[in-house]
Amino acid sequence: MTDSPATVSEHLRAYFTRVGIDSAPDVATVTFLGVERIDVLRFGPDRRPGSAGAFHYVTLGCSRYPMADGSVAVTDPIRGPRAEIAMSLRAGAPTTGLARSLAVVAATPAVEGVVLDAGALVDLSAPLWATAPFTAVLLGISDIPDLPLESPRDPVRFLSAVPITQTEGAWVRLKGAEAMRQAWADDRVDVLDPLRSASSPD
Repeated sequence: MTDSPATVSEHLRAYFTRVGIDSAPDVATVTFLGVERIDVLRFGPDRRPGSAGAFHYVTLGCSRYPMADGSVAVTDPIRGPRAEIAMSLRAGAPTTGLARSLAVVAATPAVEGVVLDAGALVDLSAPLWATAPFTAVLLGISDIPDLPLESPRDPVRFLSAVPITQTEGAWVRLKGAEAMRQAWADDRVDVLDPLRSASSPD
């Protein structure tokens, strides 16, 4: 397989069809100066128990090239981790600006020379969408399976992005990602709810 956006898109379409979302996704295209375009695909609504009413937003373009630490003088243009960003939200609130925010996260490896991985906190320091209380995302492993690529390329991983507030971001920096996830579980927080309140860990 190649690492073209078309291949990633086909993989996503096949996955969401298998889970019962067979309609074509909505597509938003975002461009930044000096960075190749990033599309954000919106699949849904989901009808599965536990995810009913959710829409799934997935970036397309982050995985064109492998991610590399910006402090490394020479990077490998073929080998290295590749990723796309996936966020799931239930319907219920306007999400104007969300596609751009997800594209900003997806562009971070190219712009800032960072490697995105599960457990990472990406702080945008601005609302993820209009009126949202969330200003950052906590990355994890999504349910979307990896996309194998032709050797020696690494597979494309699909990282989940959970919106978090400034308070929750401070907690992640202090205690770590798993502590935040445990606090959500203890407080029965529905992280798919765009109108949820911030968790208040002890």
